[in-house]
Amino acid sequence: DTAEQVERLLDKTRRDWAARLDRVGLELPPVAQPLAHSIKSNLAYIFINRDGPALQPGSRAYARSWIRDGALTSAALLGMGYTEEVRQFLQWYATYQFPDGKVPCCVDTRGADPTVEHDSHGQLIYAVMEYYRYTRDVGFLREMWPYVVKAADYIETLRQQRLTETYLNLESCAYCGLVPESISHEGYANKPRHSYWDNFFILRGLKDAATMAAILGEEQQAKRFAAIRDAFRKDLYASIRTTMQLRHIDYIPGAVELGDFDPTSTTVALDPGGELGLLPQPALDRTFERYAEFFRKRRAEQTWRAYTPYEWRVVGAMVRLGFRDLALEALAFFFEGQRPAAWNQWAEVVWRDPRTPRFIGDMPHTWVGSDFIRAARSLFVYEREADQALVIGAGIPAAWVENTEGVTIRRMPTWHGTLNFRMAMNGPDTLRMQLAGDVTVPPGRIILHSPLNRPIRAMTVNSQPVTTFTANTATIDQFPAEVELRY
Repeated sequence: DTAEQVERLLDKTRRDWAARLDRVGLELPPVAQPLAHSIKSNLAYIFINRDGPALQPGSRAYARSWIRDGALTSAALLGMGYTEEVRQFLQWYATYQFPDGKVPCCVDTRGADPTVEHDSHGQLIYAVMEYYRYTRDVGFLREMWPYVVKAADYIETLRQQRLTETYLNLESCAYCGLVPESISHEGYANKPRHSYWDNFFILRGLKDAATMAAILGEEQQAKRFAAIRDAFRKDLYASIRTTMQLRHIDYIPGAVELGDFDPTSTTVALDPGGELGLLPQPALDRTFERYAEFFRKRRAEQTWRAYTPYEWRVVGAMVRLGFRDLALEALAFFFEGQRPAAWNQWAEVVWRDPRTPRFIGDMPHTWVGSDFIRAARSLFVYEREADQALVIGAGIPAAWVENTEGVTIRRMPTWHGTLNFRMAMNGPDTLRMQLAGDVTVPPGRIILHSPLNRPIRAMTVNSQPVTTFTANTATIDQFPAEVELRY
C-alpha cells in the first residue's frame, strides 16, 4: 500500500498548499500566468523559510532574522492577505530591542546582533504601523506602543549627534540633522556612510510614530513626534539638495559622502517611504530615467556578468512614477533570471552564465521574493500616501485586458478595505471595469489608470456620465462601481 499512501499524502499536501496560497485570487490571461504562479510560489517560500515566528530570507546562508528583510517581507505578506505571521514576527522581534531603544539589525540563536545599522529603528516602527493599516487592530498597536516610543526616542538621540556645533558651523552641512553613518546598506559594508537608505527609513518611522500616537490618543507624544518628523524631513531634503550641489549631480544620491547613483536604494523613498510628490524634482525622474538608460544598455549589449534581483524594487517605483512600459520591460527581463525556471524564484545573485561557479546566496531567497511580490502587487493596486488615493491598474498593459478573460483580482487587501475588480475590453473602443468589496473611498478617491495607449474620450460610473477623467486616468468617488471608459 506504500504507493497509494504516498499518493494520498501528496494529494493532501497539494490541497493544503492550494488552500493556503488562495488568499488573493489572480485570474490573468495566459501571457501573465507566470506572474501569478510566481507570486504564489514566493509566498510559499516565505512560509518554508520561516522558523517559528522568525521570518528569514533563507534557510542556509541567511538562516537569521533581519528587521530590514522582515519589515519588507511583512509588507508583502500583508498586501497578499497574511496577517498572523506578521503579528507573530513583530511580537517576537520587538522583545530583542535594547534598553536604550536601539532596534537590533538582526536576531539569531545567539540573540540580538549589536552591529550598528540605523535603518532598523524606522523599519520596526513602519512594520507595526503597516500591520495596523491592513488590520485596524488598535489592540496590537497599543501592545507595541512602548517599543515604538523607545525606538522613536532613540532616533532623536541619533539625530542630535548631527546637530552639534561641529556640524552646524560648517558652511555646507550635508550631514546636519541626519542619523550617523552605518553599514546597513550592503554597498557600504567596507566603510560606514551617511546613507539616504537609512534616513528614508528613519523618516518613515517618524511619520508612523506620530500617526500611531494620534490614533492611540497620546496627544503630547503626537505633537512631539510630529515636530521631530517635520524637522527631520526638512533636514533630509536640505541634505539631498546640498549633496547634489556639492557633487554636481542631477539625481538623488545614495550617500552623502559618495554622491553615488543607486536607484535600487532610492526606491525605498517611494515604497515604503511614501514620499512621492515630496521628493525633489526633476532629480527624482532623472534618477529613474538614468536607470532606464543603464537597464536598456545592459539588456541590449548582453555584456553584463551578474545582477542582484533586489532590482525588482525598481519595477514598483516605475509604476508609481508613471513609467509603465519601462516597468514591464524590466519585469520581462527579470523573469529570464528564474533558475531553475520551474521554481518560480530568484537567487540573491543572477549570473548571465548560469554555470558560473560564484556566490548566489540562498535559493529561493525570500527577501528578493518579497520585493518581487510588492512590485507585482503594484501593477494591480497601490496606496498613494501623498494624497491618500487608492490607485488601480497602473501597471496593467493593454494586452492583458484585450484578451477575452481580461484581468480579475479577488480578495486583494488594501489600506482602505478588501478590493475585487475585473477589467476587460467590451468591444474595440470600450473598457469595462467592475469594482466590488468593502473599500471605503479614501480622501484622495480611487484613481483608475487606463491600460490603453489611447486617450479616454468619455466615462460613465454606475451608468451615469462623469467628467472626472484625463487622457490616461479616471477618478472615481463611488464604491462599488461599474465603470466604462470610452476611447
